[in-house]
Amino acid sequence: MRRWRQDASLDARGPVGEVTIEGAQSTGSRPLLGAAFVTLTVLLFAVSDVITKILTENNPVPVIAAIRYLTGLAILLAILGPRMGARLWQAERRWLVVLRALSMTAASLFIGLAFSLLPVGETVAIMYLAPFVVLALAIPIFGEKVTPMGWFLAVLGFSGVLMILRPGGGLNPAGVAFALINAGCQASFHLLTRALARRESNLSMLFHLMLVGSVVFSAMALPSLDRTLPTRADFALMVLLGLVLTVAHFLFAAAYREAPAALVAPLNYLHLVWSALLGWLVFAYLPDGFTLLGMGLIIAAGASLAYRAQAAKPPPAP
Repeated sequence: MRRWRQDASLDARGPVGEVTIEGAQSTGSRPLLGAAFVTLTVLLFAVSDVITKILTENNPVPVIAAIRYLTGLAILLAILGPRMGARLWQAERRWLVVLRALSMTAASLFIGLAFSLLPVGETVAIMYLAPFVVLALAIPIFGEKVTPMGWFLAVLGFSGVLMILRPGGGLNPAGVAFALINAGCQASFHLLTRALARRESNLSMLFHLMLVGSVVFSAMALPSLDRTLPTRADFALMVLLGLVLTVAHFLFAAAYREAPAALVAPLNYLHLVWSALLGWLVFAYLPDGFTLLGMGLIIAAGASLAYRAQAAKPPPAP
């Protein structure tokens, strides 16, 4: 079996995503196919955002997340469990792997709460604050250097977020707080991933993520199930949510096999475009001009940072 390595988990939704496959690095021979895969991937992420927002109208976030994580865990065990056995959950620094999983579990909770109070496009835009936070924190934590252009792009991205969060923008303050906490949790998750990626198996980290999320959200969901149960339609949507995200993660990995990361990484920011379009189509909500401009700044800055980071990396050893 191929060994997977990542700088951002396959379960990470959108920001700071980078996946490579040891022994199967992309030759860039089919870049259009890779671009098509990542475009479809972020469309599926946006679809999952819309499904989540629909479900939060009548269901507690822990119930939605519990069924989503349990679905992902079941798929992982069914596909990889028989072949890998105990290797699927082996870890050298288990406490850090679990802490990483708890970071994403918290991010899932707060993004669900944010979706219940904010439009899809604005919520996703605030979530994309995470890459700029990671850029800043990577300097003291990993000793990385940032060029003046890198700082300029980071400031540009922050400016885009501030335009969305501006006073008088009409966004629910509690929803904004939840979205900002999500961005912080996402940044913590990605920094922990970078610290663990060289020594821990990607599949082990993914297994622990699904397991911790399933346990935590199942425990949180039990009290609410005493009062109300999801309807059949909502339960089906929750399972569909887990399936959509699982398919998206596999397509995301496939994109990096077919095209160079310098092409794939910037295309992740199409997530913002899809989210705004689907929010308009499904909820008849269109962001105002300042918000759209802020989204544009985030896309331009984030995609440029992603491209520069990938293009500056040396090619993989043969």
